[in-house]
Amino acid sequence: MNKPLKHLATLAALATATLAAAPAFAGKTLDAIKARGQLACGVNTGLAGFSAADSNGNWTGLDVDICKAIAATLLGDASKVKYVPLTAQQRFTALQSGEIDVLSRNTTWTLTRDASLGLAFTGVTYYDGQGFMVPAKGKIKSAKQLKGATVCVQSGTTTEKNLTDFSRANKLDIKPVVFEKLEAANGAYFAGRCQAYTTDASGLASIRNKEARNPAEHLILPELISKEPLGPAVRRGDDEFFAIVKWVVFAMIEAEEYGVTQANADQQKTSTDPVVLRILGVSEDAGKLLGLDRDWAWRAIKAVGNYGEVFERNVGPKSPLGLPRGVNNLWSKGGILYAPPIR
Repeated sequence: MNKPLKHLATLAALATATLAAAPAFAGKTLDAIKARGQLACGVNTGLAGFSAADSNGNWTGLDVDICKAIAATLLGDASKVKYVPLTAQQRFTALQSGEIDVLSRNTTWTLTRDASLGLAFTGVTYYDGQGFMVPAKGKIKSAKQLKGATVCVQSGTTTEKNLTDFSRANKLDIKPVVFEKLEAANGAYFAGRCQAYTTDASGLASIRNKEARNPAEHLILPELISKEPLGPAVRRGDDEFFAIVKWVVFAMIEAEEYGVTQANADQQKTSTDPVVLRILGVSEDAGKLLGLDRDWAWRAIKAVGNYGEVFERNVGPKSPLGLPRGVNNLWSKGGILYAPPIR
């Protein structure tokens, strides 16, 4: 290699090394969040276990905990969240317009939404599937017995299209009764206007627990007719913020896998496990690659716990919803939850 070419090769190698080691730029969304001192998080108007406010305006739920974890990561305080309750029709416009920074609202990741709405899904926080609920006193034990039935469904959702597809594929001639708002659909079903109710199975469990006079009087049928991977979404065009939200969720999953909890996160900083030390920013500073400091993941875990703790607290077997962990368990425990490594 002649001298000029060798010189250029050396410069290229140095440039590559410099870029690899350089911290990420903060990104315009993070700048805006820091300037206002608050994360604007879009949530459901009221779905117990996922996002619901009590009479004092305190929000709880799995989706809410994702908002809190992001706020703790970015602002050092899980309470610095502005919750923006959104209907199914409002949610994407609110994100596109900049009214919210992140949408954490039981929203299914689909190709159409991912490719055509100017947003990007950051991962899956709950693997779900669409089901049906019927009065237990009836003779219906399977969704395929719903021939000619009226079924309550919310508009502007994947649920509506799935219902049509299921009815057509099985020649059931199901008659959808469509409502714009979740509350209206709930009221119609429990008033007897529909013979069945369809939405995500987790949503049915939430609605049955919260709205039914006697939850035992309503049966959730065993079939799931779709895949509904639910997760947060952000606006396209800010790769830095996209990476942050994605890795906050991954850190919560990885923390569960390696036994880092809300209670022991401080103690684990003296662990001998190299993976734990990386997650908590002790041995390596992965935060600088995200435009954050080295304690970013530690703050998220201290705020809400690892993924397993969030699941159990909000929707798990010991919660009012009583949902089994199922496919939402770690890959090492028979589920499909799997996070890329923090390294």
